[in-house]
Amino acid sequence: MKQLDTRIYFITDSTMYTEEEFLSRVRAALEGGVSLIQLREKERTTREYIALAEKVHALTKEFGVPLIIDDRIDVALAAKAEGVHLGQSDMPIKTAREILGDDFIIGATAKTVEQAKEAYEQGADYLGVGAIYPTTTKVKTVLTSTEMLDKICKTVPIPVNAIGGLNKDNIDVLKGIGIAGVCAVSAIMKADDPKQAVEELSQAVNDKLGF
Repeated sequence: MKQLDTRIYFITDSTMYTEEEFLSRVRAALEGGVSLIQLREKERTTREYIALAEKVHALTKEFGVPLIIDDRIDVALAAKAEGVHLGQSDMPIKTAREILGDDFIIGATAKTVEQAKEAYEQGADYLGVGAIYPTTTKVKTVLTSTEMLDKICKTVPIPVNAIGGLNKDNIDVLKGIGIAGVCAVSAIMKADDPKQAVEELSQAVNDKLGF
C-alpha cells in the first residue's frame, strides 16, 4: 500500500478565474499546506487540459505535493502527474492500473460498500466518498450518509476521504469515522484568502477530528 497523505485534499475549480488568478490560488493553497491536489477540468479541450496540468504540476513539484488529474489518464500521463482520480463512469480501475503500472497513484469515487470493495480489489490506492453535503460544484449531487461513509471506512484498508460541501465549520459530523482526510473545493477555491482557508481547515481537522 502506498504511503499517501490525503489529510487536506484540495480539488480545484478554475471556472471562475483567469489562468493567472487560478494559478495564484493554487500556489496559495500549497503555501497553506494542502497535502494533495486534484486538478478537475470538465470543459477544456485535451490540449488545454494538458497545458494547465503542466503549469499546476510545476507548482506542486515546488512543494513536493502529488498532483492528481481528474478523469483523464491521458492527461495525467502527458503532464507527468503523479496520479489520476476516476469516477464510476470513467475507465475501470483495473484497466487504468494495467495501463499506468503499480507506481501511479489511482483514486476512485465510491458511494456504496460494493463500489468501495470493487475499487480496492481492482487496485485503487484511495477512495473519495460523498457527497456528505450538497455542493455547488457539480450539476447533480448524490448525497452519501455518514453511516455509509463509516461502513466503507471499516470495509477497505486503503485511505478514505470524505468529500462534498465540507468546510471548517461543518466537519464535526465526521468525528469518530475512520477517514484519512477531507476533500475541499469551494472552501479553499472560493475563499478570500486560500492560504488562510487551508490553514483554518487544517486546524479544524486537527481540533475536531483529531488528525
